[in-house]
Amino acid sequence: MDLSRKKSNYTFWILQFFGWGFINLLSIFILNKITVELLVYSIVVGMFMGIFSTSLLRWYLKKNIQFDSFGLKEFIKIAVSMLLTAALFGALNYVFGYAYVKMGPSLTEAEIQMFKNYDKVWIQIMNSLFLIVAWTITYLVIKLFLKLNRDRIERLELNTNLKQAQLNTLKGQINPHFMFNSLNNIRGLMLEDVEKSRDMLTKLSEILRYSLTKNNANSIPLQEELEIVDNYIDLSKIQFENRLEFVKEVDEKVLQQQIPPMIIQLLIENAAKHGISNLKKGGRIVLAAKEEGGLLKIQVKNTGKLKLQKNTTQLGLKNIRQRLELLYADKASFNLREIDGEVVADIKIPME
Repeated sequence: MDLSRKKSNYTFWILQFFGWGFINLLSIFILNKITVELLVYSIVVGMFMGIFSTSLLRWYLKKNIQFDSFGLKEFIKIAVSMLLTAALFGALNYVFGYAYVKMGPSLTEAEIQMFKNYDKVWIQIMNSLFLIVAWTITYLVIKLFLKLNRDRIERLELNTNLKQAQLNTLKGQINPHFMFNSLNNIRGLMLEDVEKSRDMLTKLSEILRYSLTKNNANSIPLQEELEIVDNYIDLSKIQFENRLEFVKEVDEKVLQQQIPPMIIQLLIENAAKHGISNLKKGGRIVLAAKEEGGLLKIQVKNTGKLKLQKNTTQLGLKNIRQRLELLYADKASFNLREIDGEVVADIKIPME
């Protein structure tokens, strides 16, 4: 049990004891004459009945009421549980009232007035229902207030973590080695094909613009990300020449699906940098995207071995995991593994 839950439980029990103690003392002091026996009865028995009944009600509410998706079903459950709790509270009042009247000390006029309806169960239940309804409303209001406060704190933490993740992603996206290699390759290309080198410069500027302008967005269409991937592959082919084969298998139905920006580009960059560049004969990168079981499945495969080098921070992979966790919690997943001489990266995110 974490600290916040312990604190919440401590607060609940403190409020229970003080609340029911105050209610029972108040009902006694309203009477003109107070006996020691009645005072003890009210404090001990009255508090026990109230705390016991409402603690059971609280246990039921916590186990069976979905406060995040409150609807008619939950309202009916609460209403029925209040009626049952009031019946229990009324029955306890009847039992302990009967015991006090029949086996306790002689009653004063005030006590006779107080216990005159102890044997009328329905009156006891109606009186109890008023207290239980008041207790339930108070409990739900406090719980709602705590939930709103907790949600506010979680939103603040999410925004803070997301901003940090975006900064880290920006660091991982702008790869200086890729930029320098691309510029050097384009410079060499100018001697052979000016038109193509001009086109490559445009593609490089598009990648940089995309990296800078889309970093603050939480999601973009898949199609927009694929355009940047194509630009990256075209630039990489200048360096790898015939050593790089790129295959794209994307279902058109998922092109407008929203995804976090740069996650595919980072996977493609890792595949080229840590996979294809280490192979003399080169290799193949396969990008696939399709819907599978209500999830968007993105897969990037490249020829090579899965070797996470010790001198790298693996910032790109960490950023992917962090973004998926922040945006989708446990509804998304990211796996990286080696299968039959290929490095396979799988991302699954919920379809919208």
